[in-house]
Amino acid sequence: MSSVERTTESPWWRRAALALSRWFDTTGTDTTGADAAGGDDRAIDWLRVVPFLGMHVMCLGVFFVGVSPFALWTALALYAVRMFAITGFYHRYFSHRAFRTSRALQFAFALVGAASVQRGPLWWAAHHRNHHRHADTEHDPHSPRRLGFWRSHVGWFLTRRGFRTDFDRIPDLARYPELRLLDRYDVFVPIALATGLFVLGGWLERHHPASGTSAAQLLIWGFFVSTVVLFHATVTINSLAHRYGTRRFDTDDDSRNNVWLALITFGEGWHNNHHHFPGSARQGFAWWEFDLTYCGLRALAAMGLVWDLKPVPAGLRRVTR
Repeated sequence: MSSVERTTESPWWRRAALALSRWFDTTGTDTTGADAAGGDDRAIDWLRVVPFLGMHVMCLGVFFVGVSPFALWTALALYAVRMFAITGFYHRYFSHRAFRTSRALQFAFALVGAASVQRGPLWWAAHHRNHHRHADTEHDPHSPRRLGFWRSHVGWFLTRRGFRTDFDRIPDLARYPELRLLDRYDVFVPIALATGLFVLGGWLERHHPASGTSAAQLLIWGFFVSTVVLFHATVTINSLAHRYGTRRFDTDDDSRNNVWLALITFGEGWHNNHHHFPGSARQGFAWWEFDLTYCGLRALAAMGLVWDLKPVPAGLRRVTR
């Protein structure tokens, strides 16, 4: 091995220590220094994705902890609340600025979104804006046309390139120090949620045994199962909504409208509509295209918590296919 080769490959222990530190602190994830020393930034960083894989393994705990109505309802409620935070705020607000809200509510839903284990709002918005900028081209971070199903569904964000936040895409969001702090230490939010569920389950087991739950059961169902299902439902929009469904509008990408995906993602499955006009707070353009996220945003608007929900311009509703 030449001296040049020896200097461009970081020792395994150094890469392992770096991966461990970045489980808790996501800063410094460019391709210089230690990252570059690790090789191709498009390769999956297996050391860093151990927690992600571990979450899936922990779902097998359902065979050991049993189930109760309380655990199931908790899992469902956390799925719904966090899905709305992702679709309504991570996507329609942070990524597309489809409405306005206060700084306090902005941060509150950023916290709920971070509890989804889909990274922080700056990372999420930066990648999504790049997706729209380069939809289904070689520069799209998760196009199934170029990457295939698994890479577009999950593999793309497990790479060193996928870990980085492109701050050039989000100057409007990066000016908020609280969002930058949350983005840097986003992992502590789901850790706090998991801890709270474990403590609550233990308390219920001791003081309200009729609930039928326990610390381990509430942790497995309320956090691990709910979070993993939430994640895979969300990313079907990357992997499936650019392949299966109908096209009302003749967009330059492969986006499709898919009623089944719209149901599990609270309206995100009307994806061809969305790519036709990304700036709208509503993605179900037709009366029969149920968009639960938009219903939630209308409810928040009625309470004065959000405002200026951007509609679809009348001229853009015309079918182009």
